[in-house]
Amino acid sequence: MNKIDSFDSLQYARYGNPEEVLELKVSSLSDCEEGEVIIRMELATIHPSDVGLIQGSYGTLRDLPAIGGREGVGFVYQVGKSVDENLLGRPVCLPDAQGCWQEFIKIKADQLIFLPSLVPLNQLAVSVLNPLTAWRLLNDFEYLKPGDFVVQNAGNSAVGIAVAQFAKKMGIECFSLVRSEAMRRKLGSFLGSKVLIDQDCSVEEIIDLTKGRGCALALNSIGGKSSLRLAKCLSDGAVHVTFGAMDGALIRFPTRALIFKDIRFVGFWLDRWKKSRNKEDIKKSIDEVLEPLALTEISYPIDSIFQLNDFKNALIRNSQSRFGKVLLCRDQKMIKKFTDLSD
Repeated sequence: MNKIDSFDSLQYARYGNPEEVLELKVSSLSDCEEGEVIIRMELATIHPSDVGLIQGSYGTLRDLPAIGGREGVGFVYQVGKSVDENLLGRPVCLPDAQGCWQEFIKIKADQLIFLPSLVPLNQLAVSVLNPLTAWRLLNDFEYLKPGDFVVQNAGNSAVGIAVAQFAKKMGIECFSLVRSEAMRRKLGSFLGSKVLIDQDCSVEEIIDLTKGRGCALALNSIGGKSSLRLAKCLSDGAVHVTFGAMDGALIRFPTRALIFKDIRFVGFWLDRWKKSRNKEDIKKSIDEVLEPLALTEISYPIDSIFQLNDFKNALIRNSQSRFGKVLLCRDQKMIKKFTDLSD
């Protein structure tokens, strides 16, 4: 078996602006030992949490120096003793404690998360972290049944797009709020569900669309006035969940709704959820979010793909207005394949 003695990895030795602190380093691996596998990474995602980890602002931080990246897809490239050789070539993703922004990774075989074989790699690269958040948001806070209503801001975010698609499968109507008319049209066309501008007059429109019932669940990842609008869309006893703070603004809520409508305001963090669950529970949830992807019932928009050594341009693109995720790849052929499919 070949020794993986020279490959690229994106590392940071201090916290700060990713464009300033990330460095492309040459790494190496020895052959697998017993129970280990080497993964050849093909595509990795740039998430807001990746940026937060590098900036030092995320909820939990990695020991430095660290390799960036929480999610990606690769193939089993090499197996050690006592590991089934039939795993070679299987598409997998990794526990998000591992840095995915590198060409090869060595981990214990029992840590692997196996992915559907016939799904395009650019879909597999974004298939777990945000969809799992979306799935838990829809299933952990309110008993939702067909015909119920959900409202969310940042509807064009990766979590928002997953929420809307899962809700549709569950027979739940999801109202997604976005900030511009152009995004309202684009997202509405992609989802085939109701998308509105995040503004005060949309509250009354949503109440009308629910025939006065209001929404059973609100999902907030922005804060400020937007979170207040969501609260005004809710029915008696409904739940308002915050799982992000894109604006950095304080969460606002109407005191009257808290008192007279008994609305509950709670938070959610996927990392904390994982710590409170065993491996079997986590695997079951991952399988639940992968199944509709494997059946081509849902899909996730991809904005662009950059080679690992072009990471600065990837980060610039990631900071711009866009529709879909920015990915990093090890092989330039992956960029051409994506471009050909997009034409």
